[in-house]
Amino acid sequence: MDQFIAQWQFSTQSLNFKWVEDIALLLILSGISWIIWRVILGKLIARSENTITEWDNIILHGIRAPVSVLIWLWPLSYALSSLFEKTTTLSSEWLSVSRRVLLFALFLWILLRLGKKIEAYLIRSEKYNQTTVAAMGHLFHLLLAVIGVFTALQAFGISLTGLLTFGGMGGLIVGLAAKDLLSNIFGGLMIYFDKPFNVGEWISSPDRHIEGTVERIGMRMTMIRTFSSRPLYVPNSVFSNIIVENPSRMQNRRIFETIKLRYRDADKIATVVNDVKKMLQDHPDIEQRTTLMVNFDAFAGSSLNFFIYTFTKTVNWARYHEVKQHIMLQVIDIIHTNGADLAFPTRTFSFDTDNEANVPVPL
Repeated sequence: MDQFIAQWQFSTQSLNFKWVEDIALLLILSGISWIIWRVILGKLIARSENTITEWDNIILHGIRAPVSVLIWLWPLSYALSSLFEKTTTLSSEWLSVSRRVLLFALFLWILLRLGKKIEAYLIRSEKYNQTTVAAMGHLFHLLLAVIGVFTALQAFGISLTGLLTFGGMGGLIVGLAAKDLLSNIFGGLMIYFDKPFNVGEWISSPDRHIEGTVERIGMRMTMIRTFSSRPLYVPNSVFSNIIVENPSRMQNRRIFETIKLRYRDADKIATVVNDVKKMLQDHPDIEQRTTLMVNFDAFAGSSLNFFIYTFTKTVNWARYHEVKQHIMLQVIDIIHTNGADLAFPTRTFSFDTDNEANVPVPL
């Protein structure tokens, strides 16, 4: 037993346990700093909830998690340096590089969180175009990712010149292999910048039988909700080669109807046309600054036709049909008030009775 104790004392004398004290002290300081930070953050959040502006909440949200991570990881890196110096002969220079990378990564993380919160705020405020805000958000995130990767590589001593040289050749190979993917990405950028449609708008394409409401415009594809409530996923490159109609941006909706009167009401058609035109000119839901026409149009096979060509003020689909129904019912009232009626397909036969007796009858 005495021999074992003597051997243990000899072995422990050759070890340096000061690194344990250093790590414990750094962890205690980290804990105290984190508690102080949480108290200060809680008071700042409580104060920001009583302010009118939203920007203080955005800033606090952006720095909350990154600062907490920094409080723990920054002392931990020095604790690891102490551990390596006291227990091994390995160089701890890479920890110094890691600390610089950590600071830059946390800075990018703060920018990323701020970007997401600002994007959500701008979309929620409805003062800015949602498609443009989403596009700028995607480009901002992509830019941060590229900057972060290149900075990390540069910090660890990787030559960017050789990497970019290889990237030029590799980019050509990847571009040929992922041609469709890249065309969809560039198609999405064209949608963002040209703005043929935005999220929430109703679009249709007679070329591809695409029709529905745009729910999301991604970097690779656009999701459209059809009127049968089915999701339709369209690659963005498709919109570069098809015609797209955007009924949501109509200024007015058109009413174009042909009304048919009986031939026996030929003496009343002029009065009916004038009364219908006056009714449309006085109607509160008809746009008077656009074309308004009511004219006798044609001698049809069994009717005298006149047409109505005008535009409503509303572009809402349901409201448009209510206005159109009200106008058509008023047209019927005008026709009946003037003693006329609507025509239906008829055929009249005429017999010449004077010449009927002269027709030879075979015996």
